[in-house]
Amino acid sequence: MLKIIRNRFEQGCKTSQYPKESINLYKRYRGLPKINSECDPATVRQCAAICPQDAILCEEHKIDLGKCTFCGRCENVEAGAFVTFSQDFGMGTATREALVFSGDALPALAEHAKQHFKKLFGRSLQLRQVSAGGCNACEADTNVLNTPFFDLSRFGIDFVASPRHADGIHVTGPISKNMKTALIATYDAVPAPKVVIASGACAISGGPFYGSPEIVGDLGAIVPVDLYIPGCPPHPLTTLHALLQFFK
Repeated sequence: MLKIIRNRFEQGCKTSQYPKESINLYKRYRGLPKINSECDPATVRQCAAICPQDAILCEEHKIDLGKCTFCGRCENVEAGAFVTFSQDFGMGTATREALVFSGDALPALAEHAKQHFKKLFGRSLQLRQVSAGGCNACEADTNVLNTPFFDLSRFGIDFVASPRHADGIHVTGPISKNMKTALIATYDAVPAPKVVIASGACAISGGPFYGSPEIVGDLGAIVPVDLYIPGCPPHPLTTLHALLQFFK
């Protein structure tokens, strides 16, 4: 016991001070894009042509963050004449439409959060994670939130084993045909009122599997979604920021 106490003093506190203190991410991180609305249409079409996700809307000069995998190919066209990626990890939205991004600020989650959720759940939120046929990248980055650095539990947010003990579901993956029934059963097992979170490009639009007949690719087509967290996969801070802004 004395050795454990000594090691604890030697190591100090490993938990980050976020959100009280900002976190600087590695320079290669791609966050919320900066869009040049006055870019030459020919350049925008060139970006759209090489986008593997069809996430760029040429005529509107917008990017669908729900489809974007943040591969960065569009940033390499004309030295980022149309789009460059910032290090802003706050990309969660309360509506699917808000993910069709024009470069302006995203709507504040706190303004669109359902107030009765806050009254009911208070400072505690229990989520059941559902992997609906994903590659495990979103799941892995979600699990990181339980490490000492992020310590998700200090905010009163936990992932539980049973949907009957949960306040909502956190869904990742493109929702394959084989997982659709299981997902609906899990949703039905969560007591009402409940929240639904679509995490990652796959759950929002199908991601790299977009257009495949073997997936649903749109969680909102099955159950009502309250919170969208884009990314492929979403950075742990993107998920944490969205959860805190929406529920806290």
